[in-house]
Amino acid sequence: MNSTSNKKIDLLVIGAGPGGYSSAFKASDQGLEVALIDENPDLGGVCLNRGCIPSKALLHIAKVVSESREVSNCGVAFDAPSIDLQKLRQWKNEVVEKMGGGLVQLARQRKVQVHSGRARFLDSHSVEVQNVGTISFDKCIISTGSRPILPALFDGAGTALWDSTSALDLSEVPQRLLVVGGGYIGLELGTVYSALGSRVTVVEKEATLLPGVDGDLMRPLQRRLNEIFDSIKLNTSVTKVESLKDGVTATFKACDGDEEEEESFDKILVSVGRSPNSQDMGLENTGIKLDGNGFIVVNGAMQTDEAHIYAIGDIAGGPLLAHKASHEAQTAVDAILNNGVLNEGVRKSPIPAVIFTDPEIAFCGLTEAQAKTDKIEHRIARFPWSASGKAQITGRGEGLSKLIIEPKSGKILGMGIVGSSAGELIGEGVLAIRLGATAEDLAHSIHPHPTLSETLSEAAQTDLGEAVHIYKRTRR
Repeated sequence: MNSTSNKKIDLLVIGAGPGGYSSAFKASDQGLEVALIDENPDLGGVCLNRGCIPSKALLHIAKVVSESREVSNCGVAFDAPSIDLQKLRQWKNEVVEKMGGGLVQLARQRKVQVHSGRARFLDSHSVEVQNVGTISFDKCIISTGSRPILPALFDGAGTALWDSTSALDLSEVPQRLLVVGGGYIGLELGTVYSALGSRVTVVEKEATLLPGVDGDLMRPLQRRLNEIFDSIKLNTSVTKVESLKDGVTATFKACDGDEEEEESFDKILVSVGRSPNSQDMGLENTGIKLDGNGFIVVNGAMQTDEAHIYAIGDIAGGPLLAHKASHEAQTAVDAILNNGVLNEGVRKSPIPAVIFTDPEIAFCGLTEAQAKTDKIEHRIARFPWSASGKAQITGRGEGLSKLIIEPKSGKILGMGIVGSSAGELIGEGVLAIRLGATAEDLAHSIHPHPTLSETLSEAAQTDLGEAVHIYKRTRR
């Protein structure tokens, strides 16, 4: 494909992350001629190469290290773990490379044309791709993702500054690590480095970690983090950073006070949000519109203001999650195959969120906080994992499963879980909400024993006044 070709490709996909390659593969399976463009040579985007997969690989190691220490309570003791950082880094990279190689093979099998280079729109039907040339297209899906925000305040940190990408490189295990931002990325990476031996301090300007997460789900994690982190500073901002010969100093100020304090660290990991990759794409040469934060404006079918151009994933705003991008890829390709019309008969699925700390937090649908804020009628059913046989066997009885229920119909509006492997359980909540299941449906669905999945049906049984493993006066 070059500038001399007049042939239009059926579908051009810009960005080869989970949304991009899912779009390309599905469209190719449906008979479209597809080209997939990414400025990076490796398929998989941030999720595979610099995000989800490497971070969860390291979180797995962190959990193993923690469990090797805690199993001493059961009478089994191990020597303190020895960390071979080079070998750990190599293993993490091998996981990424193996999965990336799988994507290359899948693209080859589907005859998807893959090109490496930065794409820039010349007009609404063609792009110029660096080192490739001009590509004309009939339809296009933009899935260029997002990047970490690094406020100018932290420029003074010099080589001591990390973002989420550089933290995953495992260049070293700093003796003292400052994590700026108490969101899920900061807490996950803080958990990793704490397990590897760093003394971790977290600073968050809000009054709580993970703002927006229901308090009863947050409390077990908060207690755990208080044990493994050196310090957690809430309602606090970093006002100044200054590079040192062997590290950096950070100045803190409480949001409701005037006094400042200064501490020294080896590294600063800044995790305060992400920004959409919508710059320098030539979007001004099209009719595509951006919102005030730089996200591409789309409709329910993921169409932009140029009806034949779609945008999915982080670039389209909303929760910046890989599985959301993959789902939107399906939506966009379905709309393309249906001449831009979205199949209204398809039920909308709630988007699950998982924080892969230890314990994990997972939720989907309506949260209790949202229900209270929006004055939505609801009732709550909770089942504490202290009454779960499986949780007690594994020594993780701090967990909780909860349901947000519509009072009249009994339909499940939301589900929240905190505990080990919560992310593996939340899919049941997504299915229940998507299909309009009631608490009675869930309560009377037989779950295997002993498993953590039982805690979901037992939460529903609690709502019905049928709980066996906890005592709660019947609602009836």
